[in-house]
Amino acid sequence: MSSTSELQELSLEGVRLALELGASDVECTAAAGNEFSVNVRLREVETIKEASSRVIGLRVLVGKRMGSAYTSDTTPAGLRYMVRSALELADITSEDPFAGLPEPSELGSLEGDLGLYSDDIARLETDYKIQQAIAAEDAALSADPRINNSEGASFDSHLGARAFSNSRGFSASYRSGSCSLSAVPVAKQGDAMERDYFGHSARSSSQLESAIYIGRKAAARVLRRLGSRKVPTQIAPIIFEPRTAKSLLDDLFDAINGGAIYRKASFLADKLGEKIASDQVTIVDDGTIPGLFGTSPYDDEGVPSRRTVVVEKGILKSYLLNTYTARKLGLKTTANAARGVSGNAGVGYGNLYLQKGDRSPEELIASVRNGFYITELIGDGYNPVTGDYSRGAAGVWIENGELAYPVSEVTIAGNFGQMLQNIEAAANDLEFRGSLASPTVLIREMTISGQRSEAE
Repeated sequence: MSSTSELQELSLEGVRLALELGASDVECTAAAGNEFSVNVRLREVETIKEASSRVIGLRVLVGKRMGSAYTSDTTPAGLRYMVRSALELADITSEDPFAGLPEPSELGSLEGDLGLYSDDIARLETDYKIQQAIAAEDAALSADPRINNSEGASFDSHLGARAFSNSRGFSASYRSGSCSLSAVPVAKQGDAMERDYFGHSARSSSQLESAIYIGRKAAARVLRRLGSRKVPTQIAPIIFEPRTAKSLLDDLFDAINGGAIYRKASFLADKLGEKIASDQVTIVDDGTIPGLFGTSPYDDEGVPSRRTVVVEKGILKSYLLNTYTARKLGLKTTANAARGVSGNAGVGYGNLYLQKGDRSPEELIASVRNGFYITELIGDGYNPVTGDYSRGAAGVWIENGELAYPVSEVTIAGNFGQMLQNIEAAANDLEFRGSLASPTVLIREMTISGQRSEAE
């Protein structure tokens, strides 16, 4: 794999060449990576994939007109062809008064080790990765005789390097790496079959949860789903476990990203400074936390990553913005530019999370007389323009403050804005297992559409 210094020189050469050929401003990204993936099923290897890549892309501006191109041909001739292609596209595009790079004063990179790369992933042997996947699946299959099938288990790893340079004096690079292990067992009871999964990802193989733990956890999750029932249609409290609660943050992001805001395609447009959620809700985006998957020294425009409070005790404090959307809204970038290797930057998040509360998940469950503990969400029935929300769901019914029996084939519905207002508590079990993270969340009430009563 190319070194960061090689990629940085490559990105600088892209900038130099674009300026030489007529660009007024340039951004150039060079990236390289090695990927590995093994999938096993019923203790036998099904697929192994190993791939490497090296690519360079750039965005050029000629005045207020923009063009972009990318290539895997990093020879001098390949670079020149890429630059000419981008400039030709700029010639035929319309001017955009908001187009442009960040101001030089906004550019920079976080210093120090952010814990994004570990050499131990590079040292992992193929046989070890295969055996880890087999061991995770075996732990699930061996947990209970009712688990008699599997959709497989997988071990994946990635090592990457990325460099970014622009015509305003910024040039930097960094390495990253990750590995992950997951298992998807299938259980049968009578004629009913259920599936569930569990997995873990880490920046270092030494931090990865053990294959036995992952397999047994996946087994426990699928066994809990056996014997599921339907429940009558009703309005009741909802508790989202962390794995499903983080989807609420993903839905919120659709409504707070600058692209949706300036297009007025969000129910939160023009709501800065207003109370949009309960006092229990504080949501933060932080791209600076060492070792996490949403962390980086700078965003994809060369602006240093930062911590942004999005919602503070229910008050909407900030949208998430790149340079373009900030200019459209008359605001400043929040260092949330995100893109591949070319084209206009979109808006992304760093580590977006809901701050934890004081009570345990068990205490939240105990506080609910009758309600629904959700362990899986199905489908995509959310409209960020109106806030309308409807998702298929499965989980466990709560009776008298205890988890009682599994439930499936129901739909939960409401308005996302009202759901935020109805959050009564967040538990104390916040854990970062990706770039989205949430503790267990209790929502006062939602509509649960299930089995109709005979009277209906």
